[in-house]
Order: sequence, then structure tokens, then C-alpha cells
Amino acid sequence: MLVVFRKFAVTKANVKVLTALLVLFLAFFILAAQGKGAKTDSNQDIGESMGGRESAVEEVEVVALETSGVSEPEDLAQSQPRMLLFSSYTVQQGEVLGEIAKKFGLSISTLVSVNDIKNTRTVPVGKVLRIPNQDGVFYKIKSGDTLTIIAGKHKADAAEITAANELFSDKINPNSSLFIPGASAPWEEAPPVVIAVVAPRPQVIVSGNIFDWPVRGRITSGYGYRRSPFGRGLHDGLDIGAPMGTPVRAAMAGRVESVGYDNVYGNFIIIRHTEGYKTLYGHLESYEARSGAYVDTDTVIGYVGNTGQSTGPHLHFTVYKDGSSVNPRAVLKP
Repeated sequence: MLVVFRKFAVTKANVKVLTALLVLFLAFFILAAQGKGAKTDSNQDIGESMGGRESAVEEVEVVALETSGVSEPEDLAQSQPRMLLFSSYTVQQGEVLGEIAKKFGLSISTLVSVNDIKNTRTVPVGKVLRIPNQDGVFYKIKSGDTLTIIAGKHKADAAEITAANELFSDKINPNSSLFIPGASAPWEEAPPVVIAVVAPRPQVIVSGNIFDWPVRGRITSGYGYRRSPFGRGLHDGLDIGAPMGTPVRAAMAGRVESVGYDNVYGNFIIIRHTEGYKTLYGHLESYEARSGAYVDTDTVIGYVGNTGQSTGPHLHFTVYKDGSSVNPRAVLKP
């Protein structure tokens, strides 16, 4: 019995040990299972987070691809400093510089400066012009010039000058040239003087009955010296009074040489004819003819106005022979 009891006691102790081990094992298993679950949730969260990032990246890439073909707004693009680039253009028959400049959205002074044109009225057919991608003129750097001084002199932006000329520093070399974006040639900054007669010229003898009257009306001021509200001087043409807006026709067939505005003549047109003749039509309300166009006596070139130094609606009509003004009455038909 004692032996049996002892065996039973040993067995009971073993059972306790086994029970304790089993409890520990179960506890470890439960904890391991919870840890695995937490790890799985954490991995899932991380996966979802990474998946979200990947999705976000994909969305950004899609947006970038969708917007990659959208051009920069024109006003913003034009406001950014641009590097100076050139294309070429060959002058065609009958073209004048003003038409070419307008075709490319540039000023005449830009084409004159860039191509070093000496005579703006006669650009040879077939001449290849350099066409810049922006308005501006070339400026020859003088001793003592700095980028700031040059920008101030031309009312330009130093950053635009730097970008246009691809300057890598503010250092500039005298006697070299810089392109000044947006600048105009000196002759374009001041109001143009069309034809100024400051002293009497000898009367040129011409035959009569050459020109038609550009407009019919009363002569309000004749050719010669006169005193006017603007001072005393040689009046180099006829003032023909007519109602505002009356059509004005070319006095003789010819080609329009110049169209523009002058402080004295207001809106004006100059037509070049044969045998050294030119005619000027001033104080126009507006003009119809364009520079370079061929006109005849049936062509309406403009309308009577009151622009420039004028005291009322009328046409100022001047005739030139070989550069000298002549009395229009000597050459006008009756």
C-alpha cells in the first residue's frame, strides 16, 4: 500500500507538473496567436498604407500624363524671359518691310536693327531676313556700361536681357552687342517728322494739268508764306475745306510709300508717282490705303479729318517734284 501510495504520489506530482506545463503551453499559444493577429493587422495596415501611396503615385502620374500636352498660358509665357532665337524669311515681290513685320507680329525697328537695314523703303526682293522670336533691338556696349545702366537706358528688364543673350554673369564686354528685348530704335521713340520745310525752296517749273483734285472744296489756305495759329512759315501745300469724312482719292496713279501719323500732318499718306513726283495727304480722319499698295485716281485712300495741327476739317495736299515742294495749282487740272 505504501509503495502504491508512493507511486500514486509521484504520479500526482507528475500530473501537477504536466498540468502546469500544459497551462504554460496554452498561455504561450494564446499569446502567440494574438501576436500573430496583431502582426497580420499591422502588415495589413502597412499594406493598405503602401497601397494608398502607390495609388496616389499612380494618380499623380496619370494627371501628369493628362496635362503634359497642355501648353503654357500665352500671357504667362510671354511674361517669362526668353532666349533669343531666329528664323529666316525671304522677301517676296511687292512686299514692304511694314507688311513683313506685321506678318510676324514684330515692330519695324526690330527688323531694321536685327538685319542692319539702311533703307527701309527699298528692301530687295530675295533678301533673306533674320526673324527674331521677340521684339527688341541690338545695342553696342560702350565703355562704362553695366547691365543695370543699359536696362535703365532702354527701360528694359535686366533679367530679360540676361535670358535673351544667355549671359552667365553681369560681366559685359565693351564694343560687343546685346539684344535688348522690347526696346525700340531711337528714331521710333520720337514722333516722326514726315517732310519738314524750314526754308523756301526754289520753285520747280512743271507742266500743268497733271494731277486730279483729291477732293473738291474751297481753298482755305494757299501755297506760300503765311501766318497761322501755329506760327509763321512756308505753307507747302493747299488746304482744301470739306466736310468730315469726305472720301479722298489719289491725285495720280502711283504706289503708297508711307502711311502713318505725324504731329503736324496728323494721319497722312504719301504716294510716289512717276517722273520724281510725290503727293502728301494730311489731317485725314482715317486712311484706307496701306503702305506698298498701288492706287489710281479712282482709289479712295482716306477720309477728310481734323488730326494733327488743324483748326477744322480739311485736306492738306502737297506736291513734291524731285524732293522740292511745288505749288499744287500749277499741276492740278482745272
